[in-house]
Amino acid sequence: MTEIHSHNLAGLGFLLGYLLLAIVPSLHALLTKSDPRSALSWIAVCCLVPYAGALLYGLLGINRVRRAEPLDTAARAATPQSAAPAGWFAEQVHIADALTRRPLEGGNHIEPLHNGELAFPRMLAAIAQAEHSVWLATYIFQTDPVGRQFIATLAAAARRGVAVRVLVDGVGEWYDWPHAVPLLRRAGVRAARFLPPRLLPPSLALNCRNHRKILVVDGTVGFIGGMNLGGREVGGSTGRRMTDIHFCLRGPVVGQLAQTFAEDWEFATREPLPQPAPQPDAGQCLCRVITGGPDQDVDKLLLILLSALASARQHVQIMTPYFIPPLELVAALEATALRGVIVTVVLPRRSNLRYIDWATLHWIPALVARGVRVHLQDPPFSHAKLFVVDGQYAHIGSVNVDTRSLRLNFEIAVEVYDRRLCGELAAFVGERERAVPALAPGSEGAKLLPRIRNALCWLVSPYL
Repeated sequence: MTEIHSHNLAGLGFLLGYLLLAIVPSLHALLTKSDPRSALSWIAVCCLVPYAGALLYGLLGINRVRRAEPLDTAARAATPQSAAPAGWFAEQVHIADALTRRPLEGGNHIEPLHNGELAFPRMLAAIAQAEHSVWLATYIFQTDPVGRQFIATLAAAARRGVAVRVLVDGVGEWYDWPHAVPLLRRAGVRAARFLPPRLLPPSLALNCRNHRKILVVDGTVGFIGGMNLGGREVGGSTGRRMTDIHFCLRGPVVGQLAQTFAEDWEFATREPLPQPAPQPDAGQCLCRVITGGPDQDVDKLLLILLSALASARQHVQIMTPYFIPPLELVAALEATALRGVIVTVVLPRRSNLRYIDWATLHWIPALVARGVRVHLQDPPFSHAKLFVVDGQYAHIGSVNVDTRSLRLNFEIAVEVYDRRLCGELAAFVGERERAVPALAPGSEGAKLLPRIRNALCWLVSPYL
């Protein structure tokens, strides 16, 4: 009799615990999610997967990042309007003015640096020549020979009295062992982690990653793009060869890069950094930094991309390593192609994440049927991220065309208005387009089993 009573109590306890851990997270999702599809999905997970559903929601579904707005309402209203270029770009400038609250600044010079063989020596030379400050943020900092060269150069700058600050994402650091932050600290470099996962005190916001790649030296020269720090960018032995593109920036926009790093550093360490002095003109590019993230910046990048697609007149070119676009972006790409604009998307045939490739293959047939030209590049794996409109407007930076980049990660892009640079980037993407034929309707996903596999990966694509 006692055993039956104990069994009943255990069953009742299990049921009450299940109800509590289903109802509370479900209510949280219902009240906090901006997308009803996301809210419904998480409610289903919490209710249908006892206990584990609540754990998954706690790990992946909650945005714990709350950063103060950079400007209050009055300041936003007083933000000056940027001087707009002629034509449709005036509308794009106006939208970005409203969303970013950063001015479009002229007088910038931007130099593309293809692959680590070109980018890393320039970055290391800038650090070696630094006189006052080196601010570096990266998602992955490998500790292979390439990464250790960066550690040694940063340590040498710190020994010279340069104020060196290095910010590594708390999850991205786990891509390599030993971890970079302890090595940097032992070498005398002030290094910190962005939202590291830990049990005490609890911090398990696994989705909110800092994917930005920023290097600012002395406040005068900046580097951004898609490259992490490590041997994979130069064909090292630690992984499969990647191709990528980074950019060296000079001029007033470097101050906006510095501001972005300073905000991230203060969030991670509570240490404010002095803003560098404004920089003189160095070229002809009109530029502006656009940040995205799961705090006040949510959907900013997506809205600016949608606006650019709606304004395109001749050609939209997208190059991205991962392509799992939000439904709004899929509709915009299709609508842009249907109104006669040439829309091309250049993707790797095989990335380093096969499940993302399979989810991507589920998207492709519908896009191709609506006139979007999709090209799949053969190896080496291209990690480059470019968005070019009409050869006159471009985005460069860390942003992939997927939900993770556009809504979950902290990302950075620089929008560029410049015929010379944008024409060069358009030609670069165009070479890849010509090298690989566009997919024909019905050419992908025709077999049943691959279609099922691709659809299953697509089903969970918002969480990839």
